[in-house]
Order: sequence, then structure tokens, then C-alpha cells
Amino acid sequence: MNARSLYGRLAGSLLAFGFSALAVAAEHVVVVEKYAFSPAELRISKGDTVTWTNNEKRVSHSVLFIGRSEESERFFPGEKWSRVFPEAGRFEYRCGPHPEMLGVVIVDE
Repeated sequence: MNARSLYGRLAGSLLAFGFSALAVAAEHVVVVEKYAFSPAELRISKGDTVTWTNNEKRVSHSVLFIGRSEESERFFPGEKWSRVFPEAGRFEYRCGPHPEMLGVVIVDE
């Protein structure tokens, strides 16, 4: 039995006993390329992880959350940076060294 099948059977059993389905955190990727975040807007669920991947040839970037005084370290071509989003909300961000690069992560309940 594969993992997907096992998960489906477990979730079905829990529902039969009045429990809600299991919430499984997902991982999402934002590609940084040509001085842009793609996708520029990302909608995720609470507890999910977002990983920014730098696909530039020579430029480093960071992720600076606007109004939250939180910034990643700079990550260089081929490097990644990840963040878990444990709370719902709208998280607007920009690149620290390139303020014209904008993005937003919208975290649903």
C-alpha cells in the first residue's frame, strides 16, 4: 500500500469517528529570476513552508518582510531560503538590495 492510499484510508477512518481530516503542511517554491519573484502572489495554508530559490546567474537577493522587521540572509545563485508560516495573514515582502522586486504570501486559516 502506498503512502497516498494509506493517508486516504486513515483520513476516512478519522472522519467516520467524527474527527476532521488530517492537515498536512505543504511546501511551495518561489523562483527568483530576472529580478522578479515568481509567483509574485502566493496563497498558502497555515503551517506551510515557502522556499525562495535564486535562479539568477550572478546576483544575490534577500526576502525582507515589509513592516515586520524580518529579513533573510542574502542567498546567492543556486542557493535557497525557506520560511514556515504558522499564522494566517498577508505577508508582503521585497528584495532587500532590490526594492523594486515585490511579492506577497497570503496565508489562509
